[in-house]
Amino acid sequence: MLTKIKFAPGIDKQDTAVGAEGRWVDSDNVRFRYGLPEKVGGWQSLLTDTIVGVARKQHAFVDQDGNRYIAIGSDKFLLIYFEGQLFDITPIKTKITSVVMASTNESKEVTLTFSAAHNLESGDIVLIDNVTVPSGVGLTDAAFEDKLFQVTKVTSDLIAIVTGTQSATGTAGGGSCDITPYEPVGPAAQSYGYGYGVSPYGGTVQGAATGALNGALLADTAGTGGSGTAVTVVSTTGFPSSGTIAIANELITYTSKSATQFLGITRGAKGTATTGTSNGQAHSTAATVTNATDFSGWGDAVDAGTITLEPGLWSLSNFGDVLVATIANGKTFTWDSSIAARLLTRASTSTSGFETTNNPTATRVTLISPTTRHLIHLGTETTIGTPSTQDDMFIRFSADESINEYTVEATNTAGTQRIQDGTKIMGGLVAKENILIWTDNALYTMKFVGAPFTFGFEQVGTNCGLIGKNAAIEIDGVAYWMGNNGFFSFDGTVNTLPCSVEDYIYDDIDTTKGQQVSAGINNLFTEVTWWYPTSGSDFNNRYVVYNYGQNNAQLPMGNWYTGTNTNSIRTTWIDSLVYPKPYATAFNSSNVGTFPVIIGEDGLGQSVLFEHETGTDQVNPDGSVTALTSFIQSFSFSLQPDQAEVFLAMRRFLPNFKVLTGNNQITLSIKDFPADSDTQTTLSPFTITSSTTKVDTRARGRYANIKIENTSVGESWRFGTFQVDLQPDGRRG
Repeated sequence: MLTKIKFAPGIDKQDTAVGAEGRWVDSDNVRFRYGLPEKVGGWQSLLTDTIVGVARKQHAFVDQDGNRYIAIGSDKFLLIYFEGQLFDITPIKTKITSVVMASTNESKEVTLTFSAAHNLESGDIVLIDNVTVPSGVGLTDAAFEDKLFQVTKVTSDLIAIVTGTQSATGTAGGGSCDITPYEPVGPAAQSYGYGYGVSPYGGTVQGAATGALNGALLADTAGTGGSGTAVTVVSTTGFPSSGTIAIANELITYTSKSATQFLGITRGAKGTATTGTSNGQAHSTAATVTNATDFSGWGDAVDAGTITLEPGLWSLSNFGDVLVATIANGKTFTWDSSIAARLLTRASTSTSGFETTNNPTATRVTLISPTTRHLIHLGTETTIGTPSTQDDMFIRFSADESINEYTVEATNTAGTQRIQDGTKIMGGLVAKENILIWTDNALYTMKFVGAPFTFGFEQVGTNCGLIGKNAAIEIDGVAYWMGNNGFFSFDGTVNTLPCSVEDYIYDDIDTTKGQQVSAGINNLFTEVTWWYPTSGSDFNNRYVVYNYGQNNAQLPMGNWYTGTNTNSIRTTWIDSLVYPKPYATAFNSSNVGTFPVIIGEDGLGQSVLFEHETGTDQVNPDGSVTALTSFIQSFSFSLQPDQAEVFLAMRRFLPNFKVLTGNNQITLSIKDFPADSDTQTTLSPFTITSSTTKVDTRARGRYANIKIENTSVGESWRFGTFQVDLQPDGRRG
């Protein structure tokens, strides 16, 4: 007889595949609409260029002339997307003149020697101009003039190295150039640190020497290749005669060195061994080696597990025509879209009429109050201009309509406030009636109350902290966010969101990389998505979706779905408002970005700007098409819920698709016991077309499930019902 199998919307991973009766249990690139599962919409690149580095924030706005812009902040740059093009508006530091250039025979490396401390770090971006290359070495001025370079090595406070495109034909000095450093933003990924005294916030040590492994290190207590007590590197130049080196998250002490080896090593120093062992961690050849001798806490090194170094992040908002951009734990810059030369002008602290020279110089988050137009600094300095006074729980706001006025006077509305619950402010949002401020433990509201206090603050929740700066969104007066141990909403009251995939997420998420979590709203389908990194992943590699508009009494745990498809992972997202479709960025750490052009680019990765909900597949920057695959899998059903001891036989099934473009595949899998692995039936998978009315099959087992998927370009589907011919087929012990 034909039996209709009904499935409620959403994914249930809290129960077992057998226990999740009437539910779907796994999915990828699938959403639920009106209770039915369907493949998500496709996306296409908006540019032929790709962005250098990992994008961490987008902000779309419209100027008074109706021009639309997107500001994109990455770990290296601040860019503007306008009319199908990218423009580099990254703020720069003061130019350093009369830098000496030197070359080495048969090497592309060029040594830059400064007359005073340069404060550059490995990975920094610099603009080189006014170039005179060393004579007689086969190099040309044009290969360096007005070009961006990545600093590949720093050997001292006076010497930095960049890599050019030409190999020198001789060793010589005597060249000269000017260097304009870009404002540094921070690391691409959040990582373990080694103490409060490491450096300015951002995760690196000023002037720390770096090198590269020459041979792999294994997860043991030995040296290179798993033997001895020496770590072999390309060169130990610039490192002290004894001290500590850092390779990824591991610290290694050494008692002496040769030209290419650190000798008398101790692996996994200061709590950085492989978890649960005394062994060091595994590192591949060519991995970066950093001088960590001066890494310190309060006078001493601390366990790596207690401190994390945050990635390069931005706060982006607009003050009318003016973009306000703050580097996390750094300065605030502005960019005026109303001037004629706007696309040739960089963000700056001295933008005419919108200076930020009186702003704090170390702030975790900034935002603009919507009606009073105060510039608000969250987690900022108690003494403006002194970064060492940064208090992660301190709030400072400008006078209204004046983003550079912070002196508190009786005649203005500037002010300060310190909140108490938590150790640091994690993020803030402008919501419908309040400004919402999250710490790592609590939620506060900030509301304009007028003179004499300007803003009133109220704690509205505890034990509901935010996991990362970009892990909260607000829609229609309701905020949704991801915490370190669950999901929450605020509609005037803080609510815990029941989650049918909670264990699946929190058993594997890397909470030490919470600042990389990115949340996005897709109001077209009433979805909130969080992209997050799992343990062992440097970058986001999974996502979870909460459908806030598709809940009903059948779903006490909410309507949630998940995915792991590499092509679907995002680092930023903006909803359709300024632009008609959502825009998002995808990051690939292995690819090389094309904008801006960086000479000597190494390991910066590539971000692609996509327009979503268009077509059925992924259209890449070069115009090629990547198939957008998707699947959904059901719970394991038996002939009757109370008769699992009876074997069932399946003779045929009737697929019913509401929408089917191209082909689809349905796989039937069976098993005899709940703990068994699924076994695909002999004739599976079955190819389904729009003309398929029934499928004959032959399968036998106590439990069965179905998997619906597409694998090729141009395919799209929306599933309706599933009817199957199930018959008893005897009993077995």
